[in-house]
Amino acid sequence: MVMTNIIIRKFPSHAYETLTAHGLPSVLARIFAARGIEKPNQLDTTFSHMASFQQLKNIRQIAVLLADAIAAKKRLLVIADYDTDGATACAVALRALSQFGAVVDYLVPNRFEYGYGLTPEIVQLAANCNPPPAILITVDNGIASVEGVAEANRLGMQVFITDHHLPGDQLPEAAVIVNPNQPGCDFPDKHIAGVGVIFYVMLALRAELRERGSFIATGKEPNLANLLDLVALGTVADVVRLEGTNRILVQQGLQRIRSGHCCAGIHALFKVAGRDFSRVTTYELGFILAPRLNAAGRLDDMSLGIECLLAEDESRALHLASELDELNRQRREIEAGMQDEAMSKLEGVINMLDQFDAPANNRVHPVYSLCLYDSDWHQGVIGLIASRIKDRLHRPVIVFAQGNNGEIKGSGRSIPGLHLRDALDLVTKRHPGLIVKFGGHAMAAGLTVHAQHFEQFRAVFEQVAQSLLTPVDLIQVIETDGELEERDLTLELAQYLTNQVWGQGFPEPSFNGRFRVENQRIVGEKHLKLKLRKAGASRIYDGILFFHTERLPAEIDAVYRVQLNEYNGSTRMQLLLEHWFGSGCAQYG
Repeated sequence: MVMTNIIIRKFPSHAYETLTAHGLPSVLARIFAARGIEKPNQLDTTFSHMASFQQLKNIRQIAVLLADAIAAKKRLLVIADYDTDGATACAVALRALSQFGAVVDYLVPNRFEYGYGLTPEIVQLAANCNPPPAILITVDNGIASVEGVAEANRLGMQVFITDHHLPGDQLPEAAVIVNPNQPGCDFPDKHIAGVGVIFYVMLALRAELRERGSFIATGKEPNLANLLDLVALGTVADVVRLEGTNRILVQQGLQRIRSGHCCAGIHALFKVAGRDFSRVTTYELGFILAPRLNAAGRLDDMSLGIECLLAEDESRALHLASELDELNRQRREIEAGMQDEAMSKLEGVINMLDQFDAPANNRVHPVYSLCLYDSDWHQGVIGLIASRIKDRLHRPVIVFAQGNNGEIKGSGRSIPGLHLRDALDLVTKRHPGLIVKFGGHAMAAGLTVHAQHFEQFRAVFEQVAQSLLTPVDLIQVIETDGELEERDLTLELAQYLTNQVWGQGFPEPSFNGRFRVENQRIVGEKHLKLKLRKAGASRIYDGILFFHTERLPAEIDAVYRVQLNEYNGSTRMQLLLEHWFGSGCAQYG
């Protein structure tokens, strides 16, 4: 068992006092104060609080260049990415540019043939279009495509880069770059997703076209708010920080979806998933819709997902959504089999971790990292497996699958305390040539090594992990918003929390408490339905523990979320257990 420490989120007293003084209930004031909210207007998600597109570096330049290209009927080709952020960004670009009168198409790399971004191979593929495009527009990629941009320049194609990833030491020599994280950009919301960047570019382009009188003939200009369902989906799916502009974009998108104003593709994805779009939250976007889109990029070709998002006809959208749903079922089956195999390979390690029950316990030398490889594993799913194992064992994990020409491809996920990209960089400095190539950021990275070097890499990576982590880092930390009084555990609280925007950097509230398990039974063959009573209280609460069938002790310490449970036309409050411990086993920091 991995050691776990429960920590109560701290919050500044001045922020808490300000929020309560403005009428916010105590429990909500402490929740928002712990998330950096100091004034009530910071919770305002109207457009008036959104950062201006004019703050993005080069935004005026790209708007002018695109307007000129549209007027000259130049062919534009959007170069997309194979995840949900990239797919929604592509759909936003195609939908908006088409409404503006552009001659535009798209190209999305197949991850297994071409890898990520605007590579020279993708540029060659674009050049072979008939007729070839004059301009390549990257969405959710391009900032690291130095060689690809050079190849496009050589072939006479301009490149407009829109991206949000961190730049490297060298910027591509593109005609224009719009990226809030490039040097010299004053845009305040650095965590905006790729779909958010291209949405801002389309806002700027519309303003430029308006100045040129391009909409006078029709008397009506495109309403870009119609794209906010796509922006919300891509933003949540990319797990960027939901603060500032991101919160506004997501909230506005959710409101449009709930009112039925979403594209045919998103509506169809809700339908095949058996979900009600009128009650959508960030959970449905991130864990119901996004996996179905991502399945296309993982197992097949993301053009299937993009076509679904571009579909105007409901029947075509439903057909494509059904294909995506089937791909997602296949992905789940592949993932489940790979996860079982991976955990089997780790059986000895897990036994060792069970003995390592405290930093002060030196009976067993702790394992600091985990690297796994199987030639039969699917390259499109290894990132998911790495994430699952990391969550379960709280160690940096890299999972490899077979690549081409004797190489293996790895996807890694990390824990707080170890910056994964920096760790891989340290490996290359200590052992030049061991890694063929790598890239990524603090919590996720990808790399390529030669198959015969896997064991050497595993040993070297473990050494690096030991040099960067301490035993304390190997203790899983769970943050909660503290205990709830019985008077606060209400249906009204569950309804309020359900309607808010939660996500990365603005986590959904969770609470801790001690409960007596009054009743427990298995439902759906794999979940535990509970009746829980808080210690010393009279009320009994409904509870659910998903994907767990073993009986719980009579008394538990639990970390839980307050949610709505709708069944047979009635709505009740339910406690969703995220973690549980036998009474007295949980440690509080």
